[in-house]
Amino acid sequence: MAQALDLKAFIVRARVLKLYRHALRIARRAPPHSRDDLRLTMRLEMEKNRYCDDRQKIRFLISEGLQRLKVLDEMLDMQGHC
Repeated sequence: MAQALDLKAFIVRARVLKLYRHALRIARRAPPHSRDDLRLTMRLEMEKNRYCDDRQKIRFLISEGLQRLKVLDEMLDMQGHC
């Protein structure tokens, strides 16, 4: 059964889900031949840290994920993928 989240845990979870949705949206812009691999890599990264309960580490991972997505987004823009 799912356990109840306190407010801080709820907010952190929402931020993680927002990051994942953002990553999947950016993956849609990738070239068709690499889209599936990119989505799989994103999923594996999320799964790797799924059971992390250290909020400081989670905040770091979110920050790192946002930075990596920013770089990917800029790279896709430079390549002309809209």
